Amino acid sequence: MRPADPPLIAAEGVSLALDGRPVLERVDLAVHGGEIVTLIGPNGAGKTSLVRVLLGLVAPDGGRILRRPGLKVGYVPQRVDRDPVLPLDADRFLALAGRSTRERRRAALEEVGAAQVARQPFHGLSGGELQRVLLARALLRDPGLLVLDEPVRGVDVGGQIALYDLVDRIRKTRHCGVLMVSHDLHLVMAATDQVICLNTHICCAGHPETVTRHPEYQALFGSAAERLAVYVHHHDHSHALAGQVLPIVEEAGDPHRRAP
Repeated sequence: MRPADPPLIAAEGVSLALDGRPVLERVDLAVHGGEIVTLIGPNGAGKTSLVRVLLGLVAPDGGRILRRPGLKVGYVPQRVDRDPVLPLDADRFLALAGRSTRERRRAALEEVGAAQVARQPFHGLSGGELQRVLLARALLRDPGLLVLDEPVRGVDVGGQIALYDLVDRIRKTRHCGVLMVSHDLHLVMAATDQVICLNTHICCAGHPETVTRHPEYQALFGSAAERLAVYVHHHDHSHALAGQVLPIVEEAGDPHRRAP
């Protein structure tokens, strides 16, 4: 069941053409507070173009974008250029994003489980560390909506599970909406409330288990779709930044305390 509150952001009948080629055709989408919506689809399906339209970076040729008044958006890009010549640590990188105190930056890094990398060279961060720092930068805006473009790109499977779990915790504690773009059918299906399968137009949309049974989804992803069930991760452990498995120790009043 979709939330009763008005959406944080919505696309209504959005169409877009680039160089005369249709990229988006009458696309409808809505993201509510506390909800994770994931865009999937093949390369060239229009996922990034739709995100750019939603962020106001590209004007649609048709349709409209509705945003809740005063909505703040935190954006995690698909990639960032890292110049090893620049003497930039992770804390300084966060400071470049806008006005913030060191205390707020430290709190943001702690929230994403990356406090220990604050003084590490930005260009030397691992894939998982980088994604957490980028997420911390987005959280410094106190966003009502998080937009994550391929948030687990360059991260191993253990790190991907940990990042999806982290995003889930953030949306629950902050009650923010989350819009993700992903190519990873296997893991992302367990990390989302609503899936939108895009291939210029909306092929199908709904709960992950419903979408995976839809004929257009099956046609788009072929044999891969038939092999992949919705992944369910049972939390008998957690993962450190480098991917190490950390058992969860149950204690009175704190069933998810991590072992030291």
